[in-house]
Amino acid sequence: MESPTALEVSGVSDDGRTRIRFASEADAGVIARIHMTSRSVAMPYLPPQKRDHEQVTRWVRGVLLKRCRVWVAVREAEITGYAALDGDMLEHLYLRPDVRRQGIGTLLLNEIRRHSPDGVSLHVFQQNTDARAFYERHGFTVLDTSDGDRNMESLPDMTLRWTPACAR
Repeated sequence: MESPTALEVSGVSDDGRTRIRFASEADAGVIARIHMTSRSVAMPYLPPQKRDHEQVTRWVRGVLLKRCRVWVAVREAEITGYAALDGDMLEHLYLRPDVRRQGIGTLLLNEIRRHSPDGVSLHVFQQNTDARAFYERHGFTVLDTSDGDRNMESLPDMTLRWTPACAR
């Protein structure tokens, strides 16, 4: 897989305030903080986090950035969210809780879709109604459901899929 430069800008919001760029190793600590904060605020039904910020930062550096293509949303020099794509699977899309519903998730998702010409899939907890509604608004449909046997949290989830019109 080719590794683009961290400074390469991909998407820009309509108002020009938010841009999407590839993540770099220097972003790992901020990505970890967004990951942890977003999960605890947006998904209070999840079991308490067992890993601290330093451990999650190591996971971002050692696993996420090596296994996935990762983009960050940057607004006024601050990272406000990130998305990680592994093949055609959207592994993560998280935003800082204070910037939700401002179009940043859509910018990140559009970047993911731009890099997924044949479509993209994802798993979402069935309880995560906000995320489910977001993805459904963006054309994702349910492929299947699970009782939780395929995730670490053992919570019922579903697989969603978006396929571009040209690939149908």
